[in-house]
Amino acid sequence: MNKNEIKRLPRLTAILTQLQTKRLLTASELALKFSVSNRTIYRDIKALEQSGVPILTEEGKGYSLMEGYRIPPIMFSESEANALITAEQLVLKNKDASFVKEYTEAIGKIKSVLRSNTKDKANLLSNRIVFGQNDDFVRTSNYLSTLQLALTNFNLVKINYYSPNNNQTTKRTVEPFAIYTTQESWLLIAYCRLRNDFRAFRLDRIESLTVLSLTFEPHKITFEEYFDISKKKCLPPLT
Repeated sequence: MNKNEIKRLPRLTAILTQLQTKRLLTASELALKFSVSNRTIYRDIKALEQSGVPILTEEGKGYSLMEGYRIPPIMFSESEANALITAEQLVLKNKDASFVKEYTEAIGKIKSVLRSNTKDKANLLSNRIVFGQNDDFVRTSNYLSTLQLALTNFNLVKINYYSPNNNQTTKRTVEPFAIYTTQESWLLIAYCRLRNDFRAFRLDRIESLTVLSLTFEPHKITFEEYFDISKKKCLPPLT
């Protein structure tokens, strides 16, 4: 095996990982990520196909893996494991209980595939990293995981939302659009059918939440366009 082939193997593995991570990737995206030409990516895709990897090609759109195909668990490097452990400690300080629960279960599965030596070092690191925020581990919301699913499946959500400005709780039917976080709390950006416009809702002010089986048409604007529109309208960030 020559030097070029040796260098190529890690890239082929990385391309396969990328294909498993995302539903559809173009040759240009892969070429940019790995700093090679499109022609090199074409050759790499052909090599993966010849090795038995079921890659589907959609003309004009890109590449994807056949539904149901999975590669064996990835072996993380020590640095990658450390990054995950560091993120875990940040998550444990998070104020949304559902997010903490889901991430803790996910990181447990990741730790299970670590090599013994790497696992021991990761466990040591988890006991030696401390973040000062939210030291009392107060959870002020428990809806993030539910809203993430509603957002990605385009489900309508009914909420009872408390507004401290007028000390009232209103019933809203909303179309989840995006989620972002500040140091203090998580916020849901959604199209509110009561106000007939986009609004931001603090998760810790949602008193109750129900995900409906009814769906809505995906919104055409991007998150960046939403912020631009909000600035032009001079809308307050919360409602």
